[in-house]
Amino acid sequence: MAQTSSTIPGAAVRDTASGVFFMAFFGTLWAYTGVMGLHGWGVPLLLVAAVVIGIALFFGGVLLIRASRELKNQVSKADLKRGKSTRFWFNIIFAAEGLAIVITIPVCNATRHSELIPLIIAIIVGVHFLPLAHLFQVRLYYFTGILLCLLAIITLLFVPEKVTLGEYQINAFMSVVGLGSALILWGTGLAIFLLGKRLLGVDQNKQTDSRNQR
Repeated sequence: MAQTSSTIPGAAVRDTASGVFFMAFFGTLWAYTGVMGLHGWGVPLLLVAAVVIGIALFFGGVLLIRASRELKNQVSKADLKRGKSTRFWFNIIFAAEGLAIVITIPVCNATRHSELIPLIIAIIVGVHFLPLAHLFQVRLYYFTGILLCLLAIITLLFVPEKVTLGEYQINAFMSVVGLGSALILWGTGLAIFLLGKRLLGVDQNKQTDSRNQR
């Protein structure tokens, strides 16, 4: 009996896996930033929790990569051209984000407003998700970007810079923005993982329907 080809390109699932890896890594990095702002309060437990969540998401991406090997890899010339254009603009956006962050740190330090660094970086990261949402046609990224920007703005307006908890002097700006950004990125990563699982489910259902029609 002839093999039934997959209807979902493997590249589509691998793209979702890349998104999961991205969110797992940077979400955990933000969590580390937030935990460091606690200056010792609850640090061991929170660090372990952050690493576990990051590893769990990373493992989810690995599962998507492994499952994508069962799917077809053939893509049209138009898809290849679109893919090259997407990668080009992704690199431009990512480089612009990095440059903005590199400029922010010395400027804040020079103006003696280093406390604003995590807030401004969160806004930069949030803004960079907006063109990515259009570039990858992933509406979820609009919400991710807006949430990151709102988190930074609300923290600036309503959260004191420092909070004392017992013997601990907590950098509230760093902790709230760091841990909040981590939750947003991890949540985005989970949503992308579930999207990848849905793509695999659609492919399996179509293959089953195709076999039943024979």
